[in-house]
Amino acid sequence: MPTPHINAKKGDFAETILMPGDPLRAKLIAETYLKNPRLVTDVRNVYGYTGTYQGKEISVMAHGMGGPSATIYFHELMTEFGVKNFIRIGSCGAIHDDVKLKDVIVAMGASTDSKINRIRFRDHDYAALADFNMLQNCVSVLSETDMSYRVGQVFSSDLFYRPDFDMYELMAKYGVLGVEMEVNALYSCAAENGCKAIAMCTVTDHITKGEHLTADERRTELHEMINVALKTALTL
Repeated sequence: MPTPHINAKKGDFAETILMPGDPLRAKLIAETYLKNPRLVTDVRNVYGYTGTYQGKEISVMAHGMGGPSATIYFHELMTEFGVKNFIRIGSCGAIHDDVKLKDVIVAMGASTDSKINRIRFRDHDYAALADFNMLQNCVSVLSETDMSYRVGQVFSSDLFYRPDFDMYELMAKYGVLGVEMEVNALYSCAAENGCKAIAMCTVTDHITKGEHLTADERRTELHEMINVALKTALTL
């Protein structure tokens, strides 16, 4: 049955799904990479599609911005629509000197300032980690490309515009490679519901250095990451 946020039917989604933040990027991925894509949900213009890629049924759907919002979609896809494998594809801001623009960060784990997991985990800290096999498969695919990538920890922030800029220095000290907004929520929701997840983020900005990709560079680099995500999906 449809939920308040997803107007699809049982069976409309594949077991494996790619999830960007932007609904228009989900549309672009479906129309560019999937064969015979069909729109299965469009509540609030958050588009979800299902098609095939090299013969494998795959879905793609946007999750919006921020952990609390994204968790609504993660939870409903996991509990109501039978999706088992989640591949987040997004962008992030680098904070570590060793990370450069255009690098792909594969998130092994995600720290956060959000209280989402405190609510889930009875006010204790929960270590939100990727599924190891998906992580391994993703890195294997990346190793066959000429893309520059890093594997490590990201920080999922509830605030896009932080008032405490010096916090980035502390994150870097603890080895955090980049900052985004949804990975922690995805990994913990997957653990809660017995699902698997991996997240990749292309570095489109370097927060502490004030560097940014151009609009054209963003399109090009994100397409390379999408190809990696699709090839990773084929291994599941």
